[in-house]
Amino acid sequence: MKKALLAVAFTVSATFSFAQGKASTKPSLQLVRNATLILEYGGHKILVDPMLSAKGAIESWGGVERNPTVDLKMPVAEITKDLDLVLVTHTHADHFDEAASKLLPKSIELINQPADKDFFTKEGFTNATALEDNRTWQNLSIHRVEAQHGTGEILKMMGKTSGYVLKAKNQPTIYVVGDAIWTEEIKKNIKTFQPDYIIVNSGGAAVKGYEQSPILMEEVQTMALIKESGKAKVIAVHMDALDHCRTTRASLRKKADELKISRKKLLIPQDGETIAL
Repeated sequence: MKKALLAVAFTVSATFSFAQGKASTKPSLQLVRNATLILEYGGHKILVDPMLSAKGAIESWGGVERNPTVDLKMPVAEITKDLDLVLVTHTHADHFDEAASKLLPKSIELINQPADKDFFTKEGFTNATALEDNRTWQNLSIHRVEAQHGTGEILKMMGKTSGYVLKAKNQPTIYVVGDAIWTEEIKKNIKTFQPDYIIVNSGGAAVKGYEQSPILMEEVQTMALIKESGKAKVIAVHMDALDHCRTTRASLRKKADELKISRKKLLIPQDGETIAL
């Protein structure tokens, strides 16, 4: 009897310890490459904008070289293992490529913008949700917000893009801006959601023939966002991986240093690097 009671006590203790460990897991962000992120958030592993192709597998967009221009720093199996959710801001190949469509389980929970509903149906994803505004998923609150992928004629070519704001109890609020230029709408979103972290695609990308109309924030626009970011730390990604991105980690840091923006305020991770949130 004594042994049985001890066994039960150990089981309860072990279960409690595991639950405590699970609950106390700290959130983190890992930059895989470009805008592909792994978020450990609210006890879930979330993959954002998976571009999983090998170096050079996709056509050139800037007339320089094929994309992506660098290899992944980790095995694809490590990226896709034990995923709970995939978030897709839009379906350009640098955010959801053919490799991702083939490698991800078709039954994976996936949240996308309404403009991409037919795309994911065609690709055979059976558990994809086109998010109009916001929803509760598990213990998370997920809000979709608009993003503007350029101006004028180039915006018509780029089509619809979105961002997401993630909230959860005892977790920092995260604003994934998505592919966007700096706009009043983003400024309003920052004021509305008061994020603790803003993830911004700062590659300064431009389509060949439209070099004067960037489709992503570059150095100057990223600094404008930082000026309006309030308490948030800004994490800049989408650099040094595609041939049409003209802003580099080095040029972005140089501009930040000129304006005396601290490295605690603006974080610029390397591929494969993990940031504790």
